[in-house]
Amino acid sequence: MTHLASILALLLKIQATRSCAGVSLRTQELYAIVFVTRYLDLFFSFISVYNSIMKLFFICSSCCIIWYMRQHRVVSQTYDREQDTFRIIFLVLPCSLLSVFINHEFSAVEILWTFSIYLEAVAILPQLVLLQRTKNIDTLTSNYVFLLGGYRALYLLNWIYRYSTEPGYSQWIVWISGLVQTLLYCDFFYYYLESWRKNERLTLPS
Repeated sequence: MTHLASILALLLKIQATRSCAGVSLRTQELYAIVFVTRYLDLFFSFISVYNSIMKLFFICSSCCIIWYMRQHRVVSQTYDREQDTFRIIFLVLPCSLLSVFINHEFSAVEILWTFSIYLEAVAILPQLVLLQRTKNIDTLTSNYVFLLGGYRALYLLNWIYRYSTEPGYSQWIVWISGLVQTLLYCDFFYYYLESWRKNERLTLPS
């Protein structure tokens, strides 16, 4: 639910302010790739109505945010192209190669699912780099990133609980990727909580 809250917070920011300032389009494009490659099972596997709705929401919301940032007459004008220059090929290519050689099962669907796990672990990097370059970080954007990181941190607690209560439970690819993802947020978490404690606007060191 924290992940859902982060997306809703971002959509609220864009709708309420008619601005995407401080938001990385490259991170949003990476998340769109993550959701599309992870949820291919929508076409051949049914778990529940709720599960299918949530998968469609994540895919559609990512595409919606990208459309706003690229095509919306007002919002697209606020996108900071000059600062959002992270070369995502340096994330996509290593994750692609890693998923081919390190996976649970050598099949197309499994490789794409594994690729989405690896890519999600580093998809936030363009956003974090943009925030470091942007000295004036608004509250809604910082809340979005905090909720996005918080969702993964909470997953770590869930994995620890399941490992201690479910015999044979093991998902080491997910565990390692989730740990890497959480570690990437640690610096942001520190400055976010400090700004909240001091009731100041968030700023990140360059």
